[in-house]
Amino acid sequence: MKEQSYFAHYSQEVRNILKEKEIEPGDRIRIKSEDIDYEGYILPRIDIGDPWAIVLKQDDGYNVSVAYQSGVKIERIGEGISLESFPKTYPEQRPDLPEISLLATGGTIASRIDYLTGGVVMAFTPSELFVAIPELSEIVRFKECNLLFNLASEDLWINEWRRMAEDAAKELNSGASGVVITHGTDCMGYSAAILSFMLHQGLSKPVVLTGAQRSSDRGSFDGAINLLCASWLAGHADLAGVVVCMHGEPDDTYCLINRGTKVRKMHTSRRDTFRPINEVPIGKVWPNGKIKLTEKPQVPSKRRGETDVVPDTAFEEKIALIKAYPGSNPEIIDFLTDKGYKGIIIEGTGLGHTPTSPPLSEEHRSWLPHVKRALEMEIFIGMTSQCIYGRVNPYVYRNLRLMSNAGVVYLEDMLPETAYLKLGWVLGHTQEKEEVERLMLKNFAGEITEKTDERAFLF
Repeated sequence: MKEQSYFAHYSQEVRNILKEKEIEPGDRIRIKSEDIDYEGYILPRIDIGDPWAIVLKQDDGYNVSVAYQSGVKIERIGEGISLESFPKTYPEQRPDLPEISLLATGGTIASRIDYLTGGVVMAFTPSELFVAIPELSEIVRFKECNLLFNLASEDLWINEWRRMAEDAAKELNSGASGVVITHGTDCMGYSAAILSFMLHQGLSKPVVLTGAQRSSDRGSFDGAINLLCASWLAGHADLAGVVVCMHGEPDDTYCLINRGTKVRKMHTSRRDTFRPINEVPIGKVWPNGKIKLTEKPQVPSKRRGETDVVPDTAFEEKIALIKAYPGSNPEIIDFLTDKGYKGIIIEGTGLGHTPTSPPLSEEHRSWLPHVKRALEMEIFIGMTSQCIYGRVNPYVYRNLRLMSNAGVVYLEDMLPETAYLKLGWVLGHTQEKEEVERLMLKNFAGEITEKTDERAFLF
């Protein structure tokens, strides 16, 4: 019988029952009472949580904790899965394959459950990656696998983005065919956008951001296929630039290749959450290595080359992204102005509206005088739309013209998040009013398209 230490974090009474029933880790058991009836494979538990809760892996891949109490019966109904720790021997890297580098920024997507300890084993060496996802050993070899930091994506800010840009440039300039950055999904679009600007000078190889919507202990885990497809792109694709590679549909069929400045997380939990905005995807990639780039894309994709990338990480931190809505208080503009902010992006309604001409009795609700004050103090204000799709236009309605005439810059079809980060990057280089406006309307990394592509809506 396996050592009972594997059940060490269960209560003494639960351990006694498991020993009496000769139940071992991984055995299939049934837990039943008048109110419950569960079957599954019993797992060791980690050293936190309720020691009376028995952890079962169910047939659908999900884990469930079942509280043991008076009246609950436990029986062993068969041998189950083999619970092994991480292997000690690894496959060799093939010298004939392209060499890429992997940079990890948070909870890794390349991991597997070590059920003997109840924890997640992170795979950060090339050999461990090949064990976690064996197919990788036939796709690429790894020049470097580095954990830059271990942070949730919403906790990243300029220091982390600078580190990502500088390390990606270092790897590309020292021989890597491409770089894969594993990243939390919630704010992956922000990192993809700022890296697109910071790395646009001389970038001639792929920098691919990827992640996982589902954890590695679930049957619906998507990280393995995302990493496979990202590795194909980094090592083999005739492509240059910062892109996001994630599931293209709910099934494990293919991944979409989306431009870093034109991609957004559009669903809290779907595996195909990342969708292109205001353009079609750059292409698709399949886990078997098939790569198909989009024919006649609106913004042509750059092809792979050999020039060195020059990281450009200048950034002004005193920027803000604010949302206009009915009843929104324009004093937020005054607050930012008085705090010394250098630039503001407004996520307006429709074509770029804010409350501007309310009834005379409620003139205090108008954003216009507050915006004018900020502009008079040399603060850049750019307008985007909370509609996500489409573009802003300052000429259609009176209120739009009033804002435009005051000096608000309407930012075409740029995503609000992309505009926010581009503004920080631009202000890091210059704070001269006319030059900031010119650069905000200049297309650096495909963030602006000249004409809306009708194919792109809800792609």
